[in-house]
Amino acid sequence: MSTEVRVPTLPESVTDATVLAWHKQPGDAITRDENLLDLETDKVVLEVPSPVDGVLGTISADAGAIVSSNDILAIIEPSSGKAAQPTEKTIAPPPAPAKQNFEADIQILTPAVRRLVKELSIDVEQIKGTGKDGRILKTDVMRYLDAQKKDNDADISAGIPTASQDASSRTEKRVPMSRLRARVAERLVQAQQTAAILTTFNEVDLHQVMQLRNKYKNHFEKTHDVKLGFMSFFVKATLEALKNFPIVNASVDGDDIIYHSYYDIGIAVGSPRGLVVPIVRDADRLSFAQVEQNVREYGQKAQDGSLSYDDLTGGTFTISNGGVYGSMLSTPILNPPQSAILGMHNIIERPVVINGEIVIRPMMYLALSYDHRIIDGKEAVQFLVGIKDALEDPSRLLLQI
Repeated sequence: MSTEVRVPTLPESVTDATVLAWHKQPGDAITRDENLLDLETDKVVLEVPSPVDGVLGTISADAGAIVSSNDILAIIEPSSGKAAQPTEKTIAPPPAPAKQNFEADIQILTPAVRRLVKELSIDVEQIKGTGKDGRILKTDVMRYLDAQKKDNDADISAGIPTASQDASSRTEKRVPMSRLRARVAERLVQAQQTAAILTTFNEVDLHQVMQLRNKYKNHFEKTHDVKLGFMSFFVKATLEALKNFPIVNASVDGDDIIYHSYYDIGIAVGSPRGLVVPIVRDADRLSFAQVEQNVREYGQKAQDGSLSYDDLTGGTFTISNGGVYGSMLSTPILNPPQSAILGMHNIIERPVVINGEIVIRPMMYLALSYDHRIIDGKEAVQFLVGIKDALEDPSRLLLQI
């Protein structure tokens, strides 16, 4: 008996998904719970496992297709002890006759691929299609272009002249945004259009934090099985400032201000797919070690693409650390519907004056972007000063003063 593979139920805020890649092809033997394909949404990549043992039959949604909850993705046929052949629908057609002209040949392509090959004057006969019935997908065109570039780069390294070195052969490559990138772009534009964003700056001397960290980091790691980083100090300092200025932890809903009695801190991290912001929930109830464990776990999940919707949903305040990429100073953009975001930057040893003497200290610029509709400049400045004071005297974090 055949079994249908359907799109799993998507979260309420997600209307559709894109078929990112198939890991099995028609005729392949599969086992229950084996991943068949990946679906990309605007937040995460979802794996779709096989519900039964069997053989993959017809594929109903190629890579790049847009699908919704409960749409049919494929049919799984019962296993007969040997790999089944693809159904008639999935058998590649016989070779096409010799190409008569470029315009006629590209009519079988999808509009997006047709436009791309026309713009770049690509001979489609040189591209191997991986879609259903051998259809050429946009990813096939991109793969072909990448291969051509690698060949040209190799020729240039070997001193072999190539056509690409001629100024008259300049080309452009059009690449569609990933769903995550498109969603990030949408939300950033939304923040710019709906909030009155201002940024205030300060600098913090991390001498005391670094001394404390260097003194206890080995013992801390042996005790808690996690490294003592800087993020836990910044999270703790931020929490104390949020408690003193609850408006910074609030959000706008129409003409109302929503005050949150909890502290769910988003930690912006980079991933192969782009910037994501997993949430450390009830951060005020966590120890330094628990904060570091959360940050480490989310960092690993971001790299292997296993973050869930729950990991990325919500948040009352965000911390972004551009310093890991070498950023000296920036103006972070709000993560709606939050009303503020803290930007960390790289730590640079600089001469500063302390008690009338010039000394070298590890300094970091801090930036707080905030929604001026509900947060006044005075509150924003005092909030940032509160973070600065806590970090320059970290004993305050232990005493909560």
